[in-house]
Amino acid sequence: QVQLVESGGGLVQAGGSLRLSCVVSGRTFSSFAMGWFRQVSGKERDFVAAITRRGGSTDYANSVKGRFTISRDNAKNTVYLQMNSLKPEDTAVYYCAAERTAYGSAQAYRSLYEYDYWGQGTQVTVSS
Repeated sequence: QVQLVESGGGLVQAGGSLRLSCVVSGRTFSSFAMGWFRQVSGKERDFVAAITRRGGSTDYANSVKGRFTISRDNAKNTVYLQMNSLKPEDTAVYYCAAERTAYGSAQAYRSLYEYDYWGQGTQVTVSS
C-alpha cells in the first residue's frame, strides 16, 4: 500500500522560510511524478508545484514562482518543498501527491485529478 507522509509545517512570520518534506513508501518512489497542493478551509485544493519522476522538469503556480522550490531525492524516497519569502496568503494545509502516469513535462501535473495518492496534509501558518 502506498503511503505519503508530510512533515515540516508550522508557524512562521511573514518573510520567513519553511521546508516541507513528503516521504513515500509502498512502491518505487522514482515511478511517481510528485506534486504539492494547498487548501484553505472551505476552498478548493490548489496546485502549488510539481516535479517529474527524475526531477528533470518542474512547474509552479504563478503565486509561488520565484519563492518556492520543489525538489526530490529518489534515494531517500522524499520530495521537498522549500518555501521562502512566505506571505500570510500562503497559509493553508499543504498536501503532497503522487502520480503514476509519466508525462514529459511537469506542466501536465497541475490538475489534482491526475493524482493517485495523497498524504494527510501539514498545516502552514504565516503570521503578518
